[in-house]
Amino acid sequence: MEEESKLVVIAAIAANVVIATAKFTAAVVTRSSAMLSEGIHSLIDSGDGCLLLLGAHLGSRPPDESHPFGHGREVYFWSFVVAVMIFAVGGGVSMYEGVLRVLHPEPLRSAVWTFAVLGVSFIFEGTSFLIAARHFAKLKKPGVSALAAIRRSRNPSDFMIVLEDSAALIGILIAAAGVTLELVTGNAVFDGAASITIGLLLCVVATLLAIQTRGLLVGEGLLSENAAAIRSLIESDAAVERAAPPLSSYLGPETVVMNVRIRFCRDLRTDEIEDAVERIQQAIRERHPIVKKIFIAPGRIEP
Repeated sequence: MEEESKLVVIAAIAANVVIATAKFTAAVVTRSSAMLSEGIHSLIDSGDGCLLLLGAHLGSRPPDESHPFGHGREVYFWSFVVAVMIFAVGGGVSMYEGVLRVLHPEPLRSAVWTFAVLGVSFIFEGTSFLIAARHFAKLKKPGVSALAAIRRSRNPSDFMIVLEDSAALIGILIAAAGVTLELVTGNAVFDGAASITIGLLLCVVATLLAIQTRGLLVGEGLLSENAAAIRSLIESDAAVERAAPPLSSYLGPETVVMNVRIRFCRDLRTDEIEDAVERIQQAIRERHPIVKKIFIAPGRIEP
């Protein structure tokens, strides 16, 4: 994990620990299920950040006999665990608490506590979101939407914190709306409804994260434009007649393995083909440093 990405995750963890403590305290004082759901939300976000750091640490271990290509996919595994935790613990518990409050409404004990904590939480979450969003904006290409950039990303730490903080800010607004409606109408059901809505929000975010990390976990490859650029680079070599579309897979956020079949010119000697292979590998690594494992197979290419 890059140093800047690590700082973004650490900042999010610190903010969420403070926020979770405040929200749980407010939940005890006010008996608000929406506030309890928000506390669970922040606690889960804190744990998620720790799991991202754990994945980055485990993924940085060097290759060994049982893992000759390294441990880079640890990052993807732990990111998928994060998605499962958000869905099962965050979304599930929040909806459960909300249903209980709808079935057994209880009036709030102190709205002042609730709004004070929500206001402070919004400031902390907003700060964390701005840090993460600024980092993510540096990584995405100009003109590419945020959702498209997330889909194109191959590093979960780049987009997970942005999604989690976005959901946290929306969750705070939902909790505030639920408390406000209860105060205006005198109906405690709105507090439970807010908790259920927060749970549904967490399930949606978790599903998006799971879909993205699943693709990486099962071996997603280079973006089509990058694969096409590599193929063009290979075919620009004087020794090459034609190259097949490269086959690639991410072994981790910063490592790609690639295999490509190449038809070399027929009049080349064996040593000239060997020189061409080394030259092509060097050119690919210089132009695309993330492609660290390159396997070139000389031979026929099916039309």
